[in-house]
Amino acid sequence: MRLLIQRVLRASVHVVEAGRERLAGEIGPGLLVFAGFGAQDAEGMPGSPAWNKLLDRLLGLRVFSDEAGKMNRSVADAGGGLLVVSQFTLYADCRKGMRPSFAGFSAPPALAEALYDRLVAELRARHSGPVATGRFGAEMNVSLVNHGPVTILLDSDDFAPPRP
Repeated sequence: MRLLIQRVLRASVHVVEAGRERLAGEIGPGLLVFAGFGAQDAEGMPGSPAWNKLLDRLLGLRVFSDEAGKMNRSVADAGGGLLVVSQFTLYADCRKGMRPSFAGFSAPPALAEALYDRLVAELRARHSGPVATGRFGAEMNVSLVNHGPVTILLDSDDFAPPRP
């Protein structure tokens, strides 16, 4: 799982259907989280040490300023929201040619959707502020004001135990 996190003043996502946009989710100050799932991710990932560490890290990142202007506050400390948007292109393979490849790199859609739904459910259970979403698999337009700018990439591989 990869999470691309942006600290935002505000963010929204609109689902595009039949050429029309419909607001799916929006937040004020908080974190916009693009979530992608890779081919190595499995149904059993939720609840694993890497999963829990990644969620703890996301919610505990001290990227909001305190009274002294230092990044010392988490999204909860700052009273911020989360906007979680599925983003399979976080697993694009761009090593060959000019067209990104996703075959063999991103998780199959059914698995990715199940993992995305579980991620959102767990974030709603763990975070006291608002948790908004886009819609999995839909064409979406995302608008944001990146505050800082602050953009951070978290990868579950960085939190997983070494593979034998």
